[in-house]
Amino acid sequence: MISPLLANVYLHYVLDDWYEGTVRPQLRGRSTLVRFADDFVMAFEHKDDAERVLAVLGERFERYGLEIHPSKTRFVDFRPDRPEGGDGSGTNGTTFDFLGFTHVWGKSRRGYDVIRQVTAKSRLARALSAVNDWCRAHRHEPVPDQHAHLSAMARGHYGYYGMSGNTTRLRRYGHELVRTWKRWLAKRSALGDFYWDQMNVLLQQHPLPKARITHRYTV
Repeated sequence: MISPLLANVYLHYVLDDWYEGTVRPQLRGRSTLVRFADDFVMAFEHKDDAERVLAVLGERFERYGLEIHPSKTRFVDFRPDRPEGGDGSGTNGTTFDFLGFTHVWGKSRRGYDVIRQVTAKSRLARALSAVNDWCRAHRHEPVPDQHAHLSAMARGHYGYYGMSGNTTRLRRYGHELVRTWKRWLAKRSALGDFYWDQMNVLLQQHPLPKARITHRYTV
């Protein structure tokens, strides 16, 4: 294993410097590289540029004892103006996941093409699994203590994933958090009875943070 700090320094030489000094000068069109630790996205104006770089990327990594993750490496047609009915043929789809978000094209309120970041399904599932695991492990703790911790989890989730256009999945998280909390509260009772009217009273006394957009942009 290698520490994230050392991995970041290593990839700066293996990937960043190589891209800027060797790859970019040979490209036909515009391009950009965005990297965070060992996750990165390369964007290209022209498909042939992308194909050429993808063809040699694995060799570059192998030279330094690294490898490209086969299931996470995808070649996508990420354009807002694909021909009508265009499905990204010849690529691996038209959206991509990066840093916990699925990136998709959408329309702003003024009708402009904008990139939307919505919570990736895998990250939403992971976040809800963490809520379930915590509630199970702490189901016998006092309700105020449970409420304080679950509120902190919710605020952290909304603080990171609260992007414009992601309201639906934020609300899904909040809804499932409440359902999970109710289910484990019911298991505190030998009869397993804890009805929604009781849960609603509890939520009035101990309200959870509401799903909210914390990172807004307008176009």
